[in-house]
Amino acid sequence: MLVETILATKGSEVATAEPVETVSQAVTRMEGNGIGALVIVDKAGAPVGILSERDIARGVSRYGAGLPDTPIASLMTRNLVTCRPEDSAADIMPIMTDRRIRHVPVLREGRLAGIVSIGDVVKVRLGEIEQEADQLRAYITGT
Repeated sequence: MLVETILATKGSEVATAEPVETVSQAVTRMEGNGIGALVIVDKAGAPVGILSERDIARGVSRYGAGLPDTPIASLMTRNLVTCRPEDSAADIMPIMTDRRIRHVPVLREGRLAGIVSIGDVVKVRLGEIEQEADQLRAYITGT
């Protein structure tokens, strides 16, 4: 299944923040949206990083009690791994596994078009595997 099909099902809305916002603001936005990551965008809306719960947890040891007032730019992951709508779930799953990332922004012509999580990808792959097993069972039994 293609990433664009996943986005058609789940939607293409992406929660974003700017690098100058504070960790406190980011956490409030993440909690309010029930999400585990924010895509960090510049003033033009171009993705420049991602802030995940893992980044925030690491920030606790680095910034201690000052963490809530720390700018997102100090914690965000800058090496942004992205995918395209025409990529398949099977293609991005190993990247997510190898890089140990749970969220991948989707870019269409350099613009943010959505985000897929490891949960989205696993759900799709399980569905595909289940469908293949059903087809094999039907072939074997002749039904």
